[in-house]
Amino acid sequence: MIVASNSRRYHGNMDYIIKWDSIVLDKDLQYDEEPIAIFDRDVRKLRNKDTKSVKVQLKHCLVEEATWEVERDMRDKYPTLFTNSVTT
Repeated sequence: MIVASNSRRYHGNMDYIIKWDSIVLDKDLQYDEEPIAIFDRDVRKLRNKDTKSVKVQLKHCLVEEATWEVERDMRDKYPTLFTNSVTT
């Protein structure tokens, strides 16, 4: 009996691999992603309310993986992130 397989070996780059020696894990083997840079700002209209958002890069992620977060929440959790940035 001959079985054909459509599976192929993955030969990608190694950018997705996290360097484990640079991450501190808690007792549940989880870690917090800490933002390190703000790339962009935006004001989004939600019904009758304007919400300020910031695009942030997390510590162990690539620039291409930056995410949009609510500015107020980021200021509450990480006030030092905003000390060097210009407020709009």
